[in-house]
Amino acid sequence: MDLTILYRGPLASCDYDCPYCPFAKRRDSTEQLRADRTALERFTDWARKQTDDRLSILFTPWGEGLTRSWYRRAMVELSHLPHVDRVAIQTNLSCRTDWLSEADPDTLALWCTYHPGQTPYQRFLDKTHRLADSGIRFSVGIVGLPEHLASAQRLRTDLPHHIYLWVNAAEGHTYTDHQAAAWTALDPLFPYSRHPHTSAGRPCRTGSSVISVDGEGTVRRCHFVPTPLGNLYDNTYRPALIPRPCPLTHCDCHIGYVHLETLPLYDVFAGGVLERIPADMPS
Repeated sequence: MDLTILYRGPLASCDYDCPYCPFAKRRDSTEQLRADRTALERFTDWARKQTDDRLSILFTPWGEGLTRSWYRRAMVELSHLPHVDRVAIQTNLSCRTDWLSEADPDTLALWCTYHPGQTPYQRFLDKTHRLADSGIRFSVGIVGLPEHLASAQRLRTDLPHHIYLWVNAAEGHTYTDHQAAAWTALDPLFPYSRHPHTSAGRPCRTGSSVISVDGEGTVRRCHFVPTPLGNLYDNTYRPALIPRPCPLTHCDCHIGYVHLETLPLYDVFAGGVLERIPADMPS
């Protein structure tokens, strides 16, 4: 079986205080961090044993995972498993990057977000160039707030030319056509993010070849549909893996709508769905 897993454990702490994020500067207690580490190690152990499956794994923590040693270790270990095709994580790239030399660059990838005002611009940019020089697959993105436009334009100019710069429409923000055109000039795929996608009754890969898993092993079709399908660790989720239409009216998050079969995004991001890297750089 080819299975894509979006894993989100209990970690909810972050070292940034972005005003648009509810988890900004949140601190997990020692007990919460210990629980997150135990949950991730359990998941990694499960993944190691699934040698009859082909796995692709995206870590989507509420907080910043790569500042925690157990996420870095998990990424490295999973990258070397022959039955893992891809292991990726969403990150603000505030962590050190030397640990990546231990990983398999053909398997590991990063989905990086630049948050203006949270880190010195040159520090972030230097890290992206080091990643590119080391052969690590990664994309870079930014939230499309009006006050971020100049930073995004500067970033597009300074990033290595082959690195995709994506733009996420800001939650709750409405774009005029003029504003949208400025963002589309930076990211030709921005129109997919600008408006929520009608999804009710439409076919989606989630719940069939794509699942969401939390720290307790509860399996759901995606992060946005709360109905459990079973548990990862007792295999009760397996019989529930069947094609099914989306039960929600709209899908407005990339990690959700990228799996809609009514959109062409599996072709657009062929080979890079989890790390958000297009098969061909959009022009």
